[in-house]
Amino acid sequence: MDTYSALRHFADSWGLLAMFLFFVGMILWIFRPGARRTHDDAASIPLRNDTAPVAPSAPEKPAQK
Repeated sequence: MDTYSALRHFADSWGLLAMFLFFVGMILWIFRPGARRTHDDAASIPLRNDTAPVAPSAPEKPAQK
């Protein structure tokens, strides 16, 4: 069996299985329950002020008269 055929056979069987398991693992990693804060932080990067660090968001207080 030449090298090309051996690699083609590996890619068609075990390589496909490895890529599928990697894909499923990435989907599970992205949609895990604790990832919301990380995704929200990454989504706000374009809106940040580059000269000051981001302050943690706190609930707004009602205006007093």
